[in-house]
Amino acid sequence: MPQDKPQNDPVPTPSYSMMHRFWRIFRLLALLSVVMAVLGVVLVTRGEGEIHASLIIATALGIGLTVLLGSALMTLVFLSNSSGHDDAAAPHIHHESDEK
Repeated sequence: MPQDKPQNDPVPTPSYSMMHRFWRIFRLLALLSVVMAVLGVVLVTRGEGEIHASLIIATALGIGLTVLLGSALMTLVFLSNSSGHDDAAAPHIHHESDEK
C-alpha cells in the first residue's frame, strides 16, 4: 500500500486572516447586542400598566439591531486602521506629530 505524504498546512492569506478576526470580534459583539436587547426589554416591562407584545418586539429589535450595526461598523473601522489600509489611502495627509 502506498503511503501518502503528509501535506503542509496552507498559509492563510491576509484577507482570510482579516475576515477571521472580523467574525471573531463580531460574534462577541452580537452577543453584546442580544444582552442589550434583553436588558432594554426588561427595563420597558418593569413599568406599570399594560404592555403590548408589539412594544416588546419593537424595543428588542430596535435596541438589538442598533447595537449590532454600530458594533459592526466600529469593528470594520478598527480592522481597517490596524491593517494599514488607511495610511495607504491617504499618504499625503500629515499628522501633527509628523511635522515636528
